[in-house]
Amino acid sequence: MDHEKIIALLHREVKPALGCTEPIAVALAVSKAVEIISDNCASRCPEGWRLTADFLIDVAVSGNILKNGMGVGIPGTGRVGLPVAAALGAVCGDSRRNLEVLANLSEAAVKRALELVESQKVSISVADTDHLLYVKATVCANGQAQASAEVNPQAYAIIEDDHDRIVETCYADRILMSSESAAGLSCPEEGEETPSVREILDFADKAPYADIAFILEDRTLNLALAREGLAGNYGMNVGKAIRENQQEVFGDDFLSFAMGMTAAASDARMAGSTLPAMSNSGSGNQGITASMPVIAYALKYGIDDERLARALILSNLVAIHIKHYLGKLSALCGCVVASTGSACGIVYLQGGGYDAICAAIKNMAGNITGMVCDGAKVGCAMKVASGVSCAVQSAVLALRGTCIPSTDGIIDDDVEKTIRNVGSIGSAGMKNADRMIMDIMLCK
Repeated sequence: MDHEKIIALLHREVKPALGCTEPIAVALAVSKAVEIISDNCASRCPEGWRLTADFLIDVAVSGNILKNGMGVGIPGTGRVGLPVAAALGAVCGDSRRNLEVLANLSEAAVKRALELVESQKVSISVADTDHLLYVKATVCANGQAQASAEVNPQAYAIIEDDHDRIVETCYADRILMSSESAAGLSCPEEGEETPSVREILDFADKAPYADIAFILEDRTLNLALAREGLAGNYGMNVGKAIRENQQEVFGDDFLSFAMGMTAAASDARMAGSTLPAMSNSGSGNQGITASMPVIAYALKYGIDDERLARALILSNLVAIHIKHYLGKLSALCGCVVASTGSACGIVYLQGGGYDAICAAIKNMAGNITGMVCDGAKVGCAMKVASGVSCAVQSAVLALRGTCIPSTDGIIDDDVEKTIRNVGSIGSAGMKNADRMIMDIMLCK
């Protein structure tokens, strides 16, 4: 891939997200549907009408969206679940802000959204779809606006394949926009190319600093989340527990620092902090896990901004490259992918080259591949901490010239084949596991 395409790939896959991206995708679709009603009924929709409208909201989602939206905190509400996210999207969402659709959150909006949920104005169902990532939000304004002879104008918006990819909109049974789905384009040879590990390293090394300095926003957002997690009382306080037990258990070494800071950011995000994360491949936790261990190393050892930026470019691109073979949502925990990226970033900051980076990837693939995703929730912070621990171990071994050999399991001499093996296991190989996990969650 050429320089411009890699930059475009980074901008598309590494971007701010406020809240867990599955419920945020629901909020985005609902918000878009409400905005369509407002645009088509301007004379009957005065400023502020959304805070009082008696919306009826019906949302159909894929199983993976449901799995990742059942138990995760919704920003600023103290509540969990897709109904709350859908109601907020109707009341205060701004679809122009994409994954930050709920940036205009207010106490009044939260109060009204909870009223809609409690009065059973929001319904969530499982869609009959082959898309792993799918949201169809249908909204009726229920008498708050009028279009032609209709008293209750209705609109819908559909999201497919990416958390902020609106592919179809409709108002009053009239299709306004429809675009071709990207479903099934999960492999480079079938869809859009991603750079190889060698190309990624070459880009991270040689790209002009001015062209990649934007990646330092990663540090700004995710470090703020980590500090919020340490200062507050979020979720299971995994990060805080690690940082507060330095003497008795964890010590004050880099491993403990990286685990604590990364887990703290996840604690805050998964429990409903109103601070955005810098996401990777549609996931805030993946963005946190791909970046925070690298940022922690830079803080611990005084790495300059340019060197950190290059390491973050490497880490994020490796995560994007591996994730490309998995799809946006799968039964494989995203921290496996993201922590592999951070292992490469740590190797890079310690002076390791291509061979060491490949060794780190193989060490990670042979270590925690198989960690399942059982939905987004506060317990994800523990998985994040485990991923960081494995990343540091893998980096240390790689820098010593130690690499899991190709005679072991899914590891291949070719690092690209190893990555494809991980993708095959997580996408095709774990489909039955994904269904079983969802069945277990829904039957509790």
